[in-house]
Amino acid sequence: MTLKEAQQAVDQWIKTYGVRYFTELTNMAVLTEEVGELARVIARRYGDQSWKTSDPRGTDNGKAALGEEMADVLWVLLCLANQTGVDLTEELKKSIEKKTKRDAERHKNNGKLKE
Repeated sequence: MTLKEAQQAVDQWIKTYGVRYFTELTNMAVLTEEVGELARVIARRYGDQSWKTSDPRGTDNGKAALGEEMADVLWVLLCLANQTGVDLTEELKKSIEKKTKRDAERHKNNGKLKE
């Protein structure tokens, strides 16, 4: 699925099941909430925190939860893009071009990144 197809699929789902998009401000708050949930999974899977015994998502060390939370973040981002008229395919292309021009040598020359 391309980003364009993903934006279209989310839009169709909203029109079919979601009644309407939440407001942009609400979706920004929801995006923040979803990023927090993703951060919690990463902190427990890769960081120093351990899973609570009451959290069933820790049974596979959060592997399933990691993908689920990433997809939730992407879902809300796609909603925001749709409702604000942003073509994420085009914006991602621009972002890659910008980073390529700006950082073409920067990371290669960063001693902190060398093993």
